[in-house]
Amino acid sequence: MSSHLHDKERIHEQVREGYGKIAAGQKSGCCGTGGGCGCGSTSVQAVNLGYTEKDLKGLPDEANLGLGCGNPTALASLKESEVVLDLGSGGGMDVFVAGPKVGAKGKVVGVDMTAEMISRARKNIAAYREKTGLDNVEFRLGEIEHLPVADNSVDVVISNCVLNLSPEKEQVWKEIARVLKPGGRVAVSDMALLKPLPLEVKEMVEALVGCVAGAVPVEDTRRMMQAAGLKEIELTPKKEYIQNMDSWEDPLYQKIITHLPKGEAASDYVTSLNISARKR
Repeated sequence: MSSHLHDKERIHEQVREGYGKIAAGQKSGCCGTGGGCGCGSTSVQAVNLGYTEKDLKGLPDEANLGLGCGNPTALASLKESEVVLDLGSGGGMDVFVAGPKVGAKGKVVGVDMTAEMISRARKNIAAYREKTGLDNVEFRLGEIEHLPVADNSVDVVISNCVLNLSPEKEQVWKEIARVLKPGGRVAVSDMALLKPLPLEVKEMVEALVGCVAGAVPVEDTRRMMQAAGLKEIELTPKKEYIQNMDSWEDPLYQKIITHLPKGEAASDYVTSLNISARKR
C-alpha cells in the first residue's frame, strides 16, 4: 500500500472516529471537544449561522449537532419538487431543513460515511414526519468521494463544513459534477485558507476533525471546481464567522490560537466560505 493511500485512509478513520463519538453522544458538537465546525447545538447558534425560526420549526430535536459553518439551504434557494443531495449529512439537520422547501414532490438524500451518524439521522425521520407531514427524506451510508447516487440525478448538491475534511477534494468535486443534472447547482458552506497554516496547527488531529487543518486556499477550490466542469462559480469569504470563534471558550480554538504567531488571529488564516456554481 502506498504511503499516499495510507494517509488518505488514516484521515478518513480519524474523521469517522471523531464524528462517530459525536453521534453516539460521547462528545459535544463544539470543535475542540467533539470535532465539529460549529460550536454548540442550540437554536441560537443555528440562527447565528443564518437559519430562520421557520427552518428550525420542523427540525427533530436530535438533528442539530452544532457542526456547521453556514446555511447552504438558504444559499441554494431551493424550489418545490427539486432533488437535493447533502454531502456529510451528519444528524440530518440540513436534510430536514431542505425537506419542507422542496415539498412532497421533492426529495432530499443525505450521505455520510459514519455509520453512527446515519443511524442517528434515520431515527430522526419519524419526528420529522410527525412535525411536517412529509415523507421525502432518506439517508445513505457512503463516502463523498464515491457517492452512492446515480449520474445526472440531482438538482442541487449542498454541504455544510464537510468538503474540507476530505483528503481527496478533487475527487469530491468530480463526484458532485457527476451526480448533478445538466444545469444543476452547488450550494456549499465550507472552510478555506487565506494563507498557509503554521505546521503545528496543520498537524493537530483535533484541528483536522474541527475543519481547520483540512482546509485549502480559496483559489484551489475554484481550480478544482473548474476542472470538474462547473461554471458560474462564486466564492464568498465570511471572515466574521472565524472572528467570532476567537472569543469562544472552545478548547480546540483556544489551542489553535496559542500556536499562532504573536499578534495574529485564526481569522488571518481561515475563513468560512459560501460556494455556489452550476454544472455545464
